[in-house]
Amino acid sequence: MTTPAYLGEFEHLLLLAVLRLGSDAYGLDIARELDARAGRSVSRGALYTSLDRLEDKGLLRWKPSPGSLARSGMPRRLYAVTPAGLTALRAWRGTLRRMWRGLEDLLKEPTS
Repeated sequence: MTTPAYLGEFEHLLLLAVLRLGSDAYGLDIARELDARAGRSVSRGALYTSLDRLEDKGLLRWKPSPGSLARSGMPRRLYAVTPAGLTALRAWRGTLRRMWRGLEDLLKEPTS
């Protein structure tokens, strides 16, 4: 079995946002999801650079969607996580679980 690609924190968050949004994952909604759930605001340039990098790694793919009147007919990209992207997310989740194991008591919130 091939070792999953190494991903940084932001790339993981992007993949999770796309996965959560499902078939309607396009740039603006991905950015909103990151802001709402992770408290991370992202510039348009950083967002699309990172999405392109994930596509280059084979973890994400996109397809064009027809444009609307609100977009003056300009199409948009709808993103989806690939099977390799799911494998990378599962590997990351497993690593985090192993790292957290046994630390729950040390990291719990103090009571006042």
